[in-house]
Amino acid sequence: MGILPTPPSIEGLTAVVTGGSRGLGLLMARELMARGCHVVLLARDDAELHRAIGRLTPCSTGSVRSAVCDVRDKDAVQRCLDEAVAERGRLDIVIANAGIIQVGPADALGTEGFHDAIDAIFNGTLNTAFAALPHLRRSPAGGRLALVGSVGGLLAVPHLLPYSCAKAAVAALAEGLHAEESPHGVSVTGVHPGLMRTGSHLHARFGGDRRREYAWFQALAGAPVLSMDAERAAHRIVTAVQRRRARIVLTPAAKLGALAHGVAPATTTRLTTAVGRLLPSGGGSGTSEGAEIQGQDQSPAPRFRGVLGVFNERAADRFNQRGRPDGMLP
Repeated sequence: MGILPTPPSIEGLTAVVTGGSRGLGLLMARELMARGCHVVLLARDDAELHRAIGRLTPCSTGSVRSAVCDVRDKDAVQRCLDEAVAERGRLDIVIANAGIIQVGPADALGTEGFHDAIDAIFNGTLNTAFAALPHLRRSPAGGRLALVGSVGGLLAVPHLLPYSCAKAAVAALAEGLHAEESPHGVSVTGVHPGLMRTGSHLHARFGGDRRREYAWFQALAGAPVLSMDAERAAHRIVTAVQRRRARIVLTPAAKLGALAHGVAPATTTRLTTAVGRLLPSGGGSGTSEGAEIQGQDQSPAPRFRGVLGVFNERAADRFNQRGRPDGMLP
């Protein structure tokens, strides 16, 4: 098997990462800095951004600054990117990573859950892409844009339907923009991770039987065989962006699921239907954040979940997830 050539250097380039204050976004920012980039973090929470800067500054060779920005606000995104260009004189790499996640039956999350997911995930990504593209087309190095989707956008996942619907739109946007922006010298990479140990369960919102929904999600997201180390994921994503790959799917389970759905969609749907029958049913209306559920749950189950989710809990400590839960995550 041949050895891949060394990717072109990105040292000295200016990069923006949305949803960059914690989790996968924080780790991708660290990877970019380690490769010599000047990074701008965008996120909604100023305190989280301040902690993120503190975690990044001592350990990397590139520079970093941050700006408070809600990607659902088109004008705010445009202003932040314009300011980054005014400060650095160029914009070379943009990773659209911000989003939310809700877990529970579709009828428990309701149409509001779907609208919230579309607004934060798809509209936020769309706002970021369209604000970035004019600048990326002028990049002397050739612009690079990455849109973070999910394997949940390549096949629908029961009890994650708002997330899946919004991520499917992101996948389509990435694929289409890759084709349309190539003549302008801009590469667009669709990023589709499977489960990763980022500690994001603390910021997810859970509906239906909230404790049981939290239990399965927290356990699976932290299971070593099913989920991926987030630092390794960030390294592979940044490398894919650096190499201008059109698409990257992370984790063997995610690759298998996406392949199976493409080859035999009806069979895959029957399998996900069977999985759906094993997931919790019932519960009340409304949603609660994972950190709130974790703090209230005094049953024996948390000890069992701790065995499965210990790596995810450690990730939450390491990747700036223990601040105020606001629903935004990679």
